[in-house]
Amino acid sequence: MQPKIVLCSGSPRRQELLRRIGIRDFDIRVPDTPEDYPGSLSPRQIVEYISREKSDAARKLCADNEIAITADTMVFLDQRRLGKPADEDDALRMLTLLQGRQHTVCTGVTVRMGERVLTQSEATEVFFRPASAEELRNYIRTGEPMDKAGAYGVQGLGCLLVRGIRGDFYNVMGLPVLRLSEMLRQFGVTFFD
Repeated sequence: MQPKIVLCSGSPRRQELLRRIGIRDFDIRVPDTPEDYPGSLSPRQIVEYISREKSDAARKLCADNEIAITADTMVFLDQRRLGKPADEDDALRMLTLLQGRQHTVCTGVTVRMGERVLTQSEATEVFFRPASAEELRNYIRTGEPMDKAGAYGVQGLGCLLVRGIRGDFYNVMGLPVLRLSEMLRQFGVTFFD
């Protein structure tokens, strides 16, 4: 019997992605963790650091025989972080910066079972097509950008802004499922059984 898996995230997209890879029996327990990090870190180091901090906080919510998964996804443009927009004006600012350009989506993932902890990260390059201010405002009016890093959802209407992706598509959604599956195998989780 495989250990119980706990997703330590309230993200509906991460829940959906776990189900897509066949993990249907999991609990959701969300730790309260500030997303602060040292200023000297690279983008991948930042998401790894925050993911590890979330895992440390989640340890109090999980038994030693449970597998806890934490993750943190950020959008970076020219090494500058674009978080979730504060309001519609902020969303327009971010999307205007991204249009017609390439940016990087990084996700740090930590898998923990008791004292055993494994942290890795994934980086995906995303290429936006040029878009008019009117298109961007219309997209923002849908409400989709408001709870997403970089102010877009690649799995929704935001896909209409994306010209191409180099790397793991699911990473852009918030969880690099191939990397996660490889990490989980090291904790005894099997797939295709």
